[in-house]
Parts: sequence; C-alpha cells; structure tokens
Amino acid sequence: MSAPTRSSLGASNLRLFKDRAARWGVTLGGGMVLIALLLIFFYLLYVVEPIFRGVSIEGKQQFQVPANAEVVAMGMEEQSEIGYQFSASGELIFFALRPVTGTDWQAGQVLQQEQLTDTIPTAFAATQPQNKRYAYALDGGYVQVVEPKFRSQFINGQRYTTPRSALDDLAALLQLDPQGRKVTQLAYEYSGDSSLLVGVTGDNLVLVNLLQATRNFITGAVEMKSRFTELPMTSAVDQVLVTPNLRQIFVRQGHRVTVFDVSAVGRVTERQVVSADRRKFGDVTVMKLLAGANSLMLGHASGSVTQWFEVAGDDGRRYQFIRDFKAGSSAIHDIVAEYYRRTFYTVSADGTVGVFHTTSQADLYLAKPERVSAEQLVIDPRANTMLVRSGGDYFSFVLENEHPEVSWSGLWQEVWYEGYPDPQYTWQSTSGSDDFEPKFSLVPISFGTIKAAAYAMLFAVPIGLAAAVYTAYFMSPGVRKVVKPTVEIMEALPTVILGFLAGLWLAPIVESYLPGIVAVIILVPLSIVIFALLASRLPTNLRNKFTDGRAALILMPLVVFVGWFSFELSPWLENAWFGGNVREYITNELGITFDQRNSLIVGIAMGFAVIPTIFSIAEDAVFSVPKHLSNGSLALGATTWQTLTKVVLLTASPGIFSAVMMGLGRAVGETMIVLMATGNTPIMDWNIFEGMRTLSANIAVEMPESEVGSSHYRILFLAAFVLFIFTFMFNTVAELVRQRLREKYSSM
Repeated sequence: MSAPTRSSLGASNLRLFKDRAARWGVTLGGGMVLIALLLIFFYLLYVVEPIFRGVSIEGKQQFQVPANAEVVAMGMEEQSEIGYQFSASGELIFFALRPVTGTDWQAGQVLQQEQLTDTIPTAFAATQPQNKRYAYALDGGYVQVVEPKFRSQFINGQRYTTPRSALDDLAALLQLDPQGRKVTQLAYEYSGDSSLLVGVTGDNLVLVNLLQATRNFITGAVEMKSRFTELPMTSAVDQVLVTPNLRQIFVRQGHRVTVFDVSAVGRVTERQVVSADRRKFGDVTVMKLLAGANSLMLGHASGSVTQWFEVAGDDGRRYQFIRDFKAGSSAIHDIVAEYYRRTFYTVSADGTVGVFHTTSQADLYLAKPERVSAEQLVIDPRANTMLVRSGGDYFSFVLENEHPEVSWSGLWQEVWYEGYPDPQYTWQSTSGSDDFEPKFSLVPISFGTIKAAAYAMLFAVPIGLAAAVYTAYFMSPGVRKVVKPTVEIMEALPTVILGFLAGLWLAPIVESYLPGIVAVIILVPLSIVIFALLASRLPTNLRNKFTDGRAALILMPLVVFVGWFSFELSPWLENAWFGGNVREYITNELGITFDQRNSLIVGIAMGFAVIPTIFSIAEDAVFSVPKHLSNGSLALGATTWQTLTKVVLLTASPGIFSAVMMGLGRAVGETMIVLMATGNTPIMDWNIFEGMRTLSANIAVEMPESEVGSSHYRILFLAAFVLFIFTFMFNTVAELVRQRLREKYSSM
C-alpha cells in the first residue's frame, strides 16, 4: 500500500478540525440554551419571591407628645412626616414624626396646637380611615366635625408639608338631637354633603339623624334637611357604627350586634341581629368595619377576630359568619383597618399587635414590636408607617407589608370574597374603586389554558396524525412533494391573523350556521366511508385506477360538496329542530350559556395553527420507518393496514408521541388566537359554547396596565412561571415516554 500523500493528510486534518468545531459548536449552543432557560427560570423566581415575604416591623423613633387629657385618636399624613392626636378635652395637636430635610423638626416636636371645642365634649367618633374626619359630641345635642388638613409646597425643589386648621370649611355645628339630650356615644359618617349622625344617651336611647343636602332650584342655595329617628334599646349599648354610604347602622350590645337599614328618606328599620358564638369565641369586645365597609370585624374576649359580611339568601342579603383569626389569648382591645386594603391590625389587652389579611386568610404578624406593649395603634395612608402609643410614649415603626393579599390558599384554593354567595375561584385583578377587593386566583386562568389546549388538540390531533400517516405511507411521491411543503408552510402564518379571522369572520359564521357545522362533522366522515365502500364494489379494472396515492385528490371534490351541502342544510335543520333560532334554543331550552367567541372557535382556530406542527413531525417519523420492516411484513402475507398498525405505527410511535406533545406545548403557550377569538372571561366551565382566559392571554392583556412592583405585577410573573412549569412538565413527560417507546420498539 502506498504512503498517504501530503494533500490527503491535509484533507484529513481539515476534516478533523471541522468535526471538532462542529462538536464544540453544538455543545456550546446546547449549553447556552440551557443557561438561557435557567436564567428565565431564576428571573421569574426573583420577581415572584417578594410576594411571599412576611411582615417586617422595625423600630424607628421614640418620643413624647404632651397631652392634657386622654388621647382618643391618632393619625398621620400621607408622607408620614406629621402626626396628630385628638384628646378627650377637644384639643388637636400636630407633631413631627421624624426629622425633615430643610427644617429643624425633631421627632415629637409640637408643630401646631388647636382647641376645637369651647366646652368639654361628651363623646368622640372617627369616620372610616379613608374619609379622614372626626367628630365631637357637645352639649345641646350638637356635633363638631373636624378634619386634619395639610398644605404642601415646593421651595427650591424641596417639598415642605405644614398642618392647617382642622376647622377650615367645617366650622358649622351639626345638630344631632333637636331636644338637646346628652350623648355618651357617637358615630358619624358623610357622603358628599350628606351626613349620618348616631348618638346614644344615658338611658340607652339611640338617636339617628340623617342630614341630606338639597339645592334650592330658585336661589341655588344648599339646604340641609333633617330626618330624625329614635330607637329605644332594651339593654346597655356598648358601641355604634355607621357605614360610609349612610345606609346601615350597627349597634353592639354585649355579644349581639343589631343591624339597622337607613332608607334614602331616612327611615330606619331593623334588618338582622348578628350573634357570635360565645362558647367558641367569647364576648364581643370591639367592632370595626374593613376598608370598603363591606365586612364587619368583631373582636372577642378570647383573642379571636371574626369576619362577617352580607350573603344573598332566601331571606335577602344577611350578614353571615365567614372566617375567624386568632390574635393571641387575651381580649382584643382595638381593631385598626388599613385605608384601602383588606388588612387589619389588632391590639390585644396584653399589648400584642397582630397583622392579618382577610382575603388571603393570612396571619401575617403576631408579637410585641420591639417589645413595646401597644395601647393604641394607627397606620398611615400608604401603610408604610405604624405609630404605637404605650405608657404615654409614642413609638414610630417602619412597616413593610407590600403583598398581604397574596398567599398559597388565595392563589390555589376557593376563597369567600365579600358579597359572594359562597367560596369561589375568581380572577378579578382591578376595578374602578380604591377599596376594591382584588381576586387573584390562578385556578380559572390555569383551567382556561388547559381547556383551550384540550379543545385545540381535539380538533388538531385526529386531522394532523391522519394526514401525516396518509401522506407518509399511502400518498404517491409526486403528490407528497407538493402536499408536505404546503402544509408545513402553514406554520408560518402569523397567529394574530388567525386570531383576527377567527374572531371577526369565523365566529359569526359558526353562530349563524351552527347546525351546518355539526352536520359537517358528521356527514364528511360518513360520506368518505360510504364512498370507500362503493369504490370497493367497483370492477377490478376501475379500482386499480383509484390508487391509494391518488385517493385524496379524488375525495377533495366530495369533501367540498358535502361541506357545501351541510351549510345549505343548516337553515332547514334550524327551522325544523330548533324553532328557527339554535342560539335561543341552546340558551333557553337547554340552559347552556352561548357566547359568540367561544371554545369551539378557539379549538378550530388554534387547532388549525397546531396541525402543521403535529403533521410535520409525525409525517417524518412515519416516513423514516425503515422500508425493510414494512416490506418484510408484506412479504409474510400481512395486508397494508396490518403492516401500518402492527409495524409502522409502533416503530414510529416515539416520533408520533413527540409530535402530539409538541403540538400540545404550542397550544398551551398560544396567546394571540386565544386573545382575539374568545371573550377572555376567567370562568371554570367545560361548556364548548363559553369562552375562557388563558395564562398567556391574561399576561398579554394585563401586564401593560399593572403597576411595576405591585402584587398584580408580580402575580402576572407568577402566572408566567406557572406557564413555564406547564410546558416544562409536558416536554419532560414527552421525552420520558419517547425514550420508553424507543427502547421498546428499537429491536424491530
């Protein structure tokens, strides 16, 4: 043998270099893909992780503020720079909460002091936190309403906030009792120019006065009309509350709370008596309303807090016990609600502070902050600062509680939301109201993702696999060269176009010709079977002309004709069987909700988008089955169908399964078709005539509107993480099954 020449050795070295370069390139590319997936995974976790952090309360300042009488209320302005306190003697003091740049303020420094009443008040009341008003009951049946106010201005780019007189624009006294009786307890709320005053006298008489503002058509002046009512009570009244809409009054007597309705004309009627279980929770010690005033919170002597809100029933809307929270073992001394969220704070008799959230049913914090025994507590409007009064000293704490409404139970379990008849899975992230109760259940949109994918696969899998098997095994090579690229190029169609056509063109057609659509599903396969049966009875010389490879071309006119006939038959079927209107028949007679953009539309449109993926992979798998296997089966006497079902499909099963799972993965992650072809309603119903909302569509719809860093924003990232996990699970299962099938049939 002659020695290799220099040129041949050079070629071999070049080939080796190319092999190594290709191997390293493929390895590097695969590694970068894995790194990219891990980066996506950890970035999603990085964004989502803060919503599961606990409450942090850290000490900030300790100071004293002089008080000539008992402090009955405290508060803070929005920036947590200035605090204020009301005393039982009618005095209001504004004080600095912390040093402020550009001023000489020190924590506890008195900034302004104002005497609000000329006489010693007999009772005091505060509105809901967001209404920011307070009221003193005076002798003669009058009430002085006050509102702490602040003035902010910018000087040389620096913001300065100073207090204003609390009596500005509110100097006029309101009359609660025309007879001038002494009021020992007071409740007050307002809505616009109207006010509702409720007082309790020493002889257990509840006085109700609804002051409604009306405008004189002639002079244009605003006049106040009084609607006065007396409610005699049989026992001592411990506390009274009114709702901000001026429509309900709560009167607490021991462990019983009587609910009164106030009509638009001021008529007061008893609605219900709420009675807590004394054996389980103990006596009621305090009651408060949550933000939005839809929930009544009762504190008990056992340290429990119970939540009650109205639920629709046979007797109308009545308050019902919903859930309870455990805030220690000592009696609840006070309950403080946040301005806008469903978070509330408890102060126990032993000074323990508890932080809870009703919607998420979360016990967020229960301790003495910095070992301070709290006597009174208040939260600023932004829920960033907590001011505690203990033993005459003030303690200001930095409060970090960004996402109290998020918990695993709130995300994945049924939650009983305010006003709902029972616990439900609900997604409703935003509203036009500041005190809206957000509903962040991921179950409806996860269900919608599975529902959309299921209906799409129900449409795509039979068509895609049947087309792939026929094209690879039966179709003539010449026709296959045209059909396969044509189907594969369908995958390049933008899904936004498919969604647009499905929503604006297909949905009205399906609604108008629904019987025809059903007839197509039934008649087209039936006509193909009948045609095949008739073709099998033809003479041999004619049957030989209709080869399997050309059967599709012969059947195309038949399929088109039967489809056209089904649509022409639709009006007759609608008139004969459905009273002329199939949609009304489905809605009224069958009781099934029918939406124009529904799951059927999504299944057809998304199935059309998934078919090329399933077809291409499955066709390659079937076509790649070695010919010697099928030829050997035929040589042993097996028929073509026996060879297909017993040899070819089993050998190609790993690839076929991969095709189905790849199609499912695309269906799960599809966005634009679902976004445009369905109503995007986050409901849980398998009804094919109703829509759904998927994880991907929900992210696309709501991400542009969410506030960066908010609970809504991070939960949308959590939805993306769930979608990532879905696709990861599907791909993992697909790979495991594919490997199992490959090992099982590799010996064939």
